[in-house]
Parts: sequence; C-alpha cells; structure tokens
Amino acid sequence: MALLITHKCINCDMCEPECPNQAISMGNDIYEIDSDRCTECVGHYDKPTCQSVCPIDNTIIINPQHTETNEQLWDKFVVLHHAV
Repeated sequence: MALLITHKCINCDMCEPECPNQAISMGNDIYEIDSDRCTECVGHYDKPTCQSVCPIDNTIIINPQHTETNEQLWDKFVVLHHAV
C-alpha cells in the first residue's frame, strides 16, 4: 500500500526530506506521495517516517487506491534501490 497525504496537510515541510524513496513532493496545494515510489519505508525503517514526523494526526494515511502486499513493497524497494 502506498500512503496518501490528505487535505489536513499544513505544508510544514517535515515529511519530504524524511522520505528515503523521494516519493514526496509539493503538489498544487499540498504535498503528494508518488505511489510508484512509496514503499511505506519497507527496506529502510520499521514504520513510515513521514507519518512519524507529521505534526498533524491522521494526515498521512494508507491510500485505498493503491493496495500492495508486504512482498510487493519489498519488490518495489529492490527495484528502486538495488536495480541490476
């Protein structure tokens, strides 16, 4: 599952530099997460760092439009960071 930044985002700039996959960028109004790059920090951390640093509860949530298994998230991590 990729994550999603909701309308509750206050553009505090905390999440973007924390993302190890460079999946977070500024959108038209708020930060957005690229579902093709988001691994929920699988391969890097025990839990998503963007959620950990976000000062507003429940602003970064699981994106219901992009459900992936843990295995799929690991596969995405390998492609992003260990391509041969």
